[in-house]
Amino acid sequence: MNSTASPPRPIALLPRQSLLLNSMTALEFPRSLSICSRFISQLILITVCLCAAALVIEVSAQTVPSRPVARLVTSTSDEVSFPRPRRVSAGSARRSEVPSPAAFPSINHATETERKAFEATNEMRANNGVSPLSWDAELCRMARAHSEKMARLGFFAHETPEGSRLKDRARTARIRFQVIGENIAYNQDVDDPGTFAVQRWMISSGHRANILSREFRSSGIGSFVAENGRVYLTQIFIAP
Repeated sequence: MNSTASPPRPIALLPRQSLLLNSMTALEFPRSLSICSRFISQLILITVCLCAAALVIEVSAQTVPSRPVARLVTSTSDEVSFPRPRRVSAGSARRSEVPSPAAFPSINHATETERKAFEATNEMRANNGVSPLSWDAELCRMARAHSEKMARLGFFAHETPEGSRLKDRARTARIRFQVIGENIAYNQDVDDPGTFAVQRWMISSGHRANILSREFRSSGIGSFVAENGRVYLTQIFIAP
């Protein structure tokens, strides 16, 4: 008897079995491709989410918190805070050709608060070797309008609730200027609100810079008394 092992017998597939095997092989490749595509899609989604989160963190870190609304408080309070002064250059509006005395009050028609604030401003300039400002009736009218709007609408800012900024208000008032600046304040229950406002402005470096600026040649101050007795003041300067 021969002990040599015979080679394995080849397996023959019937036509139907061969077709089934080919079909399974053909189906296996798309399935693998589908799993791979799904994995890549998930990886892309995770990457996008991580990038977006990092961008949000970076933007939040760079965002400067908005400046709180400031006010000029009464002399009975120890707290003193200020609105940020405004200064704008290169205006393009034009002055009214024939101003009406009723529409543009002269210094003789200024209220006591406006006149005392104007006098206190020039006194501060004289004490610091700066020439006095001249009274501008058109600026007074513009300043009065802003003080009244702040009192009636209950806001305290250089920009109105409608989004009108200092330069926009100057354009509406037909004011021509090279540089324009503005200080605002309110106070209550003080004997001399005009002088008091100027004294407090001089404590703030920005407001003081407006008052003592050698650039400015003219100024107008407008006040308005609210129903609760609070006195709003707006002081506008221009370099024509």
